[in-house]
Amino acid sequence: MINRRTILGLTASAFIPGRLLAADREPAFFKTQLKFEKLPALADRLPKTPRIVNLSAKGRQPGRHGGTVRTLIGSQKDIRLMTIYGYTRLVGYDEKLNMIPDILESYEVRDERIFTFTIRDGHKWSDGTPLTPEDFRYCLEDVWLNDELSPGGPITALRVDGKPPRFEIIDPLTVRYSWDAPNPDFLPKLAAAQALMLVLPAAYLKQFHKKYQDPFRLAGLMKEYQARKWTWLHIRMSRQYRPENPDLPTLDPWRNTTRPPAGQFVFERNPYFHRIDENGLQLPYIDRFVLNISSSEIIAAKTGAGESDLQCFGIDFSDYTFLKDAEKRYPIKVHLWKRTQGARVALLPNLNCADPVWQSLLHDVRMRRALSLAIDRREINKAVFYGLATESADTVLPESPLYRPEFAEAWIAHDPEKANALLDEMGLDTRDDDGLRLLPDGRSAQIIVETAGESTLETDVLELVTDHWRQIGIALFIRPSQRDVFRSRAMAGQIMMSIWSGIDNGVPTADMSPDQLAPTADEQLQWPLWGVHYISHGKIGEAPDMPKVIELMSLLKRWRRSTTSQERAAIWTSMLGIYTDQVFSIGIVNATHQPVISSAKLRNLPDNGLYGFDPTSYLGIYMPDTFWLGGEA
Repeated sequence: MINRRTILGLTASAFIPGRLLAADREPAFFKTQLKFEKLPALADRLPKTPRIVNLSAKGRQPGRHGGTVRTLIGSQKDIRLMTIYGYTRLVGYDEKLNMIPDILESYEVRDERIFTFTIRDGHKWSDGTPLTPEDFRYCLEDVWLNDELSPGGPITALRVDGKPPRFEIIDPLTVRYSWDAPNPDFLPKLAAAQALMLVLPAAYLKQFHKKYQDPFRLAGLMKEYQARKWTWLHIRMSRQYRPENPDLPTLDPWRNTTRPPAGQFVFERNPYFHRIDENGLQLPYIDRFVLNISSSEIIAAKTGAGESDLQCFGIDFSDYTFLKDAEKRYPIKVHLWKRTQGARVALLPNLNCADPVWQSLLHDVRMRRALSLAIDRREINKAVFYGLATESADTVLPESPLYRPEFAEAWIAHDPEKANALLDEMGLDTRDDDGLRLLPDGRSAQIIVETAGESTLETDVLELVTDHWRQIGIALFIRPSQRDVFRSRAMAGQIMMSIWSGIDNGVPTADMSPDQLAPTADEQLQWPLWGVHYISHGKIGEAPDMPKVIELMSLLKRWRRSTTSQERAAIWTSMLGIYTDQVFSIGIVNATHQPVISSAKLRNLPDNGLYGFDPTSYLGIYMPDTFWLGGEA
């Protein structure tokens, strides 16, 4: 049986009369460039079949061009938020998490292993150069398959049985990727917040590539940009996710115009952006985003003082009361969205902890279950989240079709008696004079929980857990550190346990990868060495040695070979069952609220939404290119 699905984009000719692309639809932002013919007219900048966003059908208002939106970021690297918010992808999710073509006009999938992509005729990069199959070929063959630029080879989403895809250029608008076995993770990775890189502006980047550039000229460019190797130069100039190179052509709604280092980054509208509204106005509506770097500790205070027109980064639910009060003094509006993580806060036992005694104890499921049962989640919910959160294990939310109550309820009942019994059963039944259990080597049972030092909310939770664990004879100590140090210490096995959020995607469908439930990345703090072993294809790190973790890896491999949504849903259910029953992450609460602050003049920002990195790309699926600035609120 052939499994085949074809997804077509909407064509402009079906909805947009040619008159709607007339000069009176031009953004005033481009008036000078158009006057001096430095920019072609709108009809020549758009693809022949632009993507049409019918705002009225979404219950929103078609808008008008113009204006600047200010937002605050914590450091230069956070300009990546513009790539996430802009959410321009070959294929992407809509607000109901259905996958649709975006940059692509259409795509076709056969047997989950043959993917045919059709480019929009006339689509252009932000510098006006055409988007062509050569941009796809260059990215795969000259970057991913170049041993110097990608010494480890293509990432996992581009490999099936260790092999990269076969690539074909079918015609001037069509490319095809194919493997011998299914690759159901391919499209979801293209739709991700940090998307799989599959297309690059070849005409621009070839000047930095050894294969295409004269050696003498390449050496000059390396000297000019202070790069010791040509590969470093190419990587720096081609970085799309963190767009620090203002000269790099983009397909996003706004392009960076500021060269780092800087305290302020200005993103201006892309004159060749491929989306229009139902009235023929080219998106985005907003002309300019200004990102001001601020100390992370005072972003909430500055937001409350009216210094940001759109803010969700750097603020938390603990700031809600202050921000709500600020509505009385400044023209801002506070929205509350639901966070999509499987757990807003979770305790992550490091199963790769270098301390052999603690590693052995943490590998015992009875220890993980006991620590979970000892926590009074209701007290934490009331004290820290005003009772508005949901007490839950680290698992998917009810908004996901994969949700099961038994997963959410796994080992979360506050039962210190059962927790004590489990620890006694492990042989930890002797206590010191302070009432702490003694470890097999005679030490008192003391768990150091490390934080990235970025959230007072996490500290508030840990102070309550300290009291809960003391009742079962275990002391908890908090150690804050900086995020970069925090992650490197975890990789080195120097962290015993950490506090972080739970699984990133708490609203998955069966067609989204369950790789977050198995060790597949080095940033997974409960098993970083197993994660880096996976992404390095066994070159570094360690292979998992716990039977249940090995089973998760086996199920993930089966998911990657699956060809139907039904089969994938069954695998998801098995993996969620194991993950929650084994308490690989000690979830505390989920379904918490995230303040999203906007200028009172900002239109089309939903009052309610799902807020998370994947799959919603924070604001991304709600299309900030359709936000616009109205008159007085």
